[in-house]
Amino acid sequence: MNNFFKIIGAVAIINIVARVFGFLREVIIGFQYGSTHISDSIFTAYTIPNFLYLVVGGAFTTAVISIYNRETTDRALFVKQSFTIVMVTVTLMTVIMMVFANPILEVFNREKIEQGLISQSDLDLTKYLYYWMMPSSILLVLSSWYSGLLNVNQKFHLSSFAILVYNAIFLVIAVALSLTSLGAIGYGISALLSAIVMVYFLIIGYRKLDSFPVGISFKHNVSSKQLWILVLPLMLGGATIQLYALLHRLFAGMLSEGAVASVNYASKLMQFPQAILITAVTTVIYPILSQKEADHDHVSIKKLYSKGLHYLFLLLVPVTIYSYFYSKNLVQVIFEYRNFDAQSTAMTWPVLAIFVLSMYFLAANTYITRFYYAKGDSMAPVIFSLLNVFGVNIVVIMMYIDTLGAAAIAWGTLISSIVNFVMLVGYAIFKYDLKMGVFSKELQFFRAIPPMIIIFIVVYFSSHYLVFDYKWVTFIVGLVIFSAAVFGSYLLFGVKEVKELTDKLKRKFLKH
Repeated sequence: MNNFFKIIGAVAIINIVARVFGFLREVIIGFQYGSTHISDSIFTAYTIPNFLYLVVGGAFTTAVISIYNRETTDRALFVKQSFTIVMVTVTLMTVIMMVFANPILEVFNREKIEQGLISQSDLDLTKYLYYWMMPSSILLVLSSWYSGLLNVNQKFHLSSFAILVYNAIFLVIAVALSLTSLGAIGYGISALLSAIVMVYFLIIGYRKLDSFPVGISFKHNVSSKQLWILVLPLMLGGATIQLYALLHRLFAGMLSEGAVASVNYASKLMQFPQAILITAVTTVIYPILSQKEADHDHVSIKKLYSKGLHYLFLLLVPVTIYSYFYSKNLVQVIFEYRNFDAQSTAMTWPVLAIFVLSMYFLAANTYITRFYYAKGDSMAPVIFSLLNVFGVNIVVIMMYIDTLGAAAIAWGTLISSIVNFVMLVGYAIFKYDLKMGVFSKELQFFRAIPPMIIIFIVVYFSSHYLVFDYKWVTFIVGLVIFSAAVFGSYLLFGVKEVKELTDKLKRKFLKH
């Protein structure tokens, strides 16, 4: 168990750096273009390639790991079969998406086109960016497939480092090209070039394993059929956050100029802390879970389930409290420079304040879903996801978008993610005897409640009464007070995980 969390820690560090580069890209887009049609075009053009990467690539990766670990799988043949299926599938999808570029992009801008709120030059910019970015889908999904093979071989750091390379190169090339006559088109070119570098990095990493060779095979057997049986529901059930993002673009496109950008800035800022944690956890945990399920080690699986959700609670709930009360200050400190002005901040921070409340639920839903997959149950998460993303989420948005504007999109995400969480937790108890928190009868859960109350009160008063003219002073003071409240309250109420960390640091310090 300790080794498991050490691996997660190492992967988390790499993910932090990778996410910083990715997040810097969003910050620089805000710096260069603010909340305008140009930034809207960049985010809209990247929506579908990114969606295919995360949804299709993620589904194939999860399915490949699951089938690869089965005793009955001919691994040498399966590597070739899965490679062929992935390449053919994503290539066909990409070609179709490019052929129907005009109607697809019109969907994202329908309201603005009908109301004459968007010019032809803005539409052309979005199309040019889309044509550059869309081919990267093939490379991105292929990279995801290679990452899965590396993960089953316990090379978690390589797959995480590949994302770091991708985000870093994407950032550097995009900024460099955008400063030339290419302008915003530089972001499209950069998306393609950085995907080429990432897939090359992963190919080299896999070849060094001296594992089963990659090739082409159209042979059909039980493993290839199982792959499709798993992939199709995984695309729906495991794509919750990406489906939210896709719907965000569609509904934000119905609003005024800059709404797409504002929702994007807010959602990316919300996803930053929870994505670092959940990406690290799921990268490591699913191959391990699949193996433990194959070994019928149900005791370890139950411990991983309860302890993982408890860690997410301890880490993300305080961050949620801080981000909610300091939402405006966070947007000012991170984004408000040059073309991202006070008006852009006013459009973004109310959306962020609602979005951050869903952090724990989105992360926990992703975490719990992996346990369903390890059990071979991909249908339950699919049903719950469809009901909430396309049911509860859309109903909430449609009810309030006229009165709340972009904030309605955030409310839809929050309410539907909570309902989805309740469904997943309840069914896991009933079907698999997987319990968390109060249901697992662990005292650690109860010890975490009083610190959360203290953190809430302290951060509330600091955000209201320690506000200064200079935004960075407000930010630093608030962060120091928040950190002290979290660490102090956790120690005061004997939160086990913090006590273990402090004892370990003391031992290391005394050795020196």
